[in-house]
Amino acid sequence: MADAQVTIKTHNQKWQETVPVAAHRDAVTLLLEKLLGYQIINSLRDIDGVGHRVPHGGEFFKDSTLVTDETFAQIERLAELAPLHNPVNALGIHVFRQLLPDAPSVAVFDTAFHQTLDEPAYIYPLPWHYYAELGIRRYGFHGTSHKYVSGVLAEKLGVPLSALRVICCHLGNGSSICAIKNGRSVNTSMGFTPQSGVMMGTRSGDIDPSILPWIAQRESKTPQQLNQLLNNESGLLGVSGVSSDYRDVEQAANTGNRQAKLALTLFAERIRATIGSYIMQMGGLDALVFTGGIGENSARARSAVCQILHVLGLAVDEVINQRKETF
Repeated sequence: MADAQVTIKTHNQKWQETVPVAAHRDAVTLLLEKLLGYQIINSLRDIDGVGHRVPHGGEFFKDSTLVTDETFAQIERLAELAPLHNPVNALGIHVFRQLLPDAPSVAVFDTAFHQTLDEPAYIYPLPWHYYAELGIRRYGFHGTSHKYVSGVLAEKLGVPLSALRVICCHLGNGSSICAIKNGRSVNTSMGFTPQSGVMMGTRSGDIDPSILPWIAQRESKTPQQLNQLLNNESGLLGVSGVSSDYRDVEQAANTGNRQAKLALTLFAERIRATIGSYIMQMGGLDALVFTGGIGENSARARSAVCQILHVLGLAVDEVINQRKETF
């Protein structure tokens, strides 16, 4: 890749540059060189461990896991559930284990937090063998985000997470909603893949599944082309015709663009519907928390999501909402 983006952040400084990187091993080597060059570390021996975000842990991994030869092989086997991500993650783990043999690698799985879902929340109403033999079920994603944010929320409230009913809205180019009761994920909007659930930047979220064979027959699209349509051409981008970036769509809506306005309305409506169903499932709500690029930075999005939720006892303090503050 001729224009790879390299970003290194510490607590009080950030470096960014564009450099050519030929392969993943070169990227890891470059990263280690930068850590030394910027004097973030004095020696590679200063690195006590390496954390790897792995999108899919299937039903096998229920928590962060020390990488051994056995767990590494399992991550590779799970590539069939995440063919775009797990193979690349496995390659990164392999290179770090080679270059830093004395520093343990730990795999942190996006799916692990949602392994507490009960069967009614994760089983799809398909013939049973699709789950039993192929592992088709709701896995959920963004688990590291939902787990962290709900934990920080409980600390700020001074209440044990085990005593709270929380709905976490991770809103960004990829968005998911998670219902957390007594510290456990009990439902989440993303399912078998990160494509499902609420509307996102370029992803449609949930739609009538019969639309797909209808389009395939009418436009002679292959499964790969349908996947491209749902993952990269839909969502805010598809409806607005402007951009996948919420800020750009918001700006277009402010100038009177009808489709941009509709896209923002759809985005909020799908989230509200999900929140409402989760409140019913948990028997109430103690806290609603927003995170992610849109969730943290867009007062308009937060206000729109909460707009009709007054019927459930939720109200937005617009003065506080407009402040650029996080916890």
